[in-house]
Amino acid sequence: MKKIKFLIPLVLLGLSATSCNNYLDINENPNSVPAENILPSLALPGAISEIYRTQGTDMMRFGNLMMNNWACNVYSYGETFSTENTLNLNSSSYSGIWDNLYLNLNTFTFIENFPNADHKQDNYVAIAKVMKAFYMQYIVDLYGDAPYSEAFKGQGNLHPKYDNDEDIYRASINNLNAAIAIIDAAEGLAEDSRTSDIVFGTGAGSNAVAMTKWRQFANTVKLRYLIRMSNATGAMATFRDQELAKLSADANNINLGHNWANTFINETVKENPGYSAANNDSMHPFVQSYFVTAAGQRPSNFGIVTVSEHLANTLEGNLILNSTETYYTKFNNIRDPRRTRQFTNVTYTFNNQTFTRLKGVRQGATAGQSGAPQDPNSPSSRNVSQLANGNFIGNATSGSLIPLANGRGGVIMTASESDFLQAEAALRWPALFNYSAQTKFNQGITDSFTYFGAAPGTYMADIATRAGLGWTGSDAQKIEAIMTQKWISTVNATPTEAFIEYNRTGYPAIPLAVTANQARKPYRLMYPTSEFSANPSNVPNISTGQLFTKNSSTPFWNQN
Repeated sequence: MKKIKFLIPLVLLGLSATSCNNYLDINENPNSVPAENILPSLALPGAISEIYRTQGTDMMRFGNLMMNNWACNVYSYGETFSTENTLNLNSSSYSGIWDNLYLNLNTFTFIENFPNADHKQDNYVAIAKVMKAFYMQYIVDLYGDAPYSEAFKGQGNLHPKYDNDEDIYRASINNLNAAIAIIDAAEGLAEDSRTSDIVFGTGAGSNAVAMTKWRQFANTVKLRYLIRMSNATGAMATFRDQELAKLSADANNINLGHNWANTFINETVKENPGYSAANNDSMHPFVQSYFVTAAGQRPSNFGIVTVSEHLANTLEGNLILNSTETYYTKFNNIRDPRRTRQFTNVTYTFNNQTFTRLKGVRQGATAGQSGAPQDPNSPSSRNVSQLANGNFIGNATSGSLIPLANGRGGVIMTASESDFLQAEAALRWPALFNYSAQTKFNQGITDSFTYFGAAPGTYMADIATRAGLGWTGSDAQKIEAIMTQKWISTVNATPTEAFIEYNRTGYPAIPLAVTANQARKPYRLMYPTSEFSANPSNVPNISTGQLFTKNSSTPFWNQN
């Protein structure tokens, strides 16, 4: 595989950790090829790998902490996650999500607008449209209104207006429709994009096979947009229903050979530009940040992160706390086999009893406090579960993790997320999605076990009668089960997705850190400092209180 990961973003974008309004400019390095001479085939792989870097680092940390998956190893470190646990969020909190997503969204727009009268660039344009819509959704879902129609114009507009988030949703869905139309209209004029396609190009038997997968992924992203709008009213509800009907008609168009089996993506969507251990920058970003460096050393993040007490108790079947909290009831005595593929088992003694299982820390607790106790009779009580490499299925200490990560690549969307989206669609709109919601739900769990390299054993039978965890009870309880299983499946994979879904549905129940200064998790993030510096006349001035209440600044689909 070509190792092209870092060349193009540096040439095309002039990456800088201190750059502001990154969506405005395509900067040029005087020692590099001028931007106008860069073809989409060169720009595409760099943009995909660089934008994933944000998903695999900043968004990985943010989602895992917001969903109470991670805590700090306070036995060995001071409280490292105080901002997230106290919820004292401001314009500096996770500013890299906004800045770095926009930086690479700019490149996708560059590809979209590349001269293409001869249609040779069609495949690249279609892929860029899908990727732009995929990541633009995260901008809206985490921030609400944002620059879009006037963004990405370089020196043509240094102060773009903020578009309504509803309009960005409409435009993004239309962009997905346009990508699908481009793929469907292919007549052999487009270049074979497989060598530049670091998502589906590797191993595809033909360019047509790769582009068919892009079509399926586009439909899946579109479905995610529409499901996010499940509570929308008025004009947006009408638009949602029209687009849902189009999806249904597309899937049932037998004359075109379409059916539900090939409408949505049925594999984990991952990028891989050719990760290697040559240096830290060429490594898989999640592995390099949290597991092992190119020099074979453990990064500090590995020692800092431990499983939270909440997630450990959930995965261990409420055996740790034996809590009477109602949100643990559905997990009672069901030990999830995925637990040791997400975090390590440890052996420890507490109150003169020895246990071998996950052991976490209550978010916000410090050593000696409830949730992070130290048994004076046993130093082993300080043992905590750290990140396990089940999502790479390898042993980091033996040096096998890096090559395994090379094969796995960076996960953009898991197969289980696609399954759970389809399950919810069939449950909400059975007349349009005429397949079994339960079958899709079960497939989502199966795909999650496959992803983590765990054997399900009796898990499916164990959860069958547990409302909110298995497929039983009312429709509301089945939605809760979908969200609960989606949450577990996204741990250490795509956790920000679970956080957004938690804000949409309220499921699953997630306790606050003991140090939280707010009554709930935030509905959105604060606009970053870079916006107040470079686009002050347009950036909305959001108060801290507005982050934690439903109001006009909350993403539109979550205002009801």
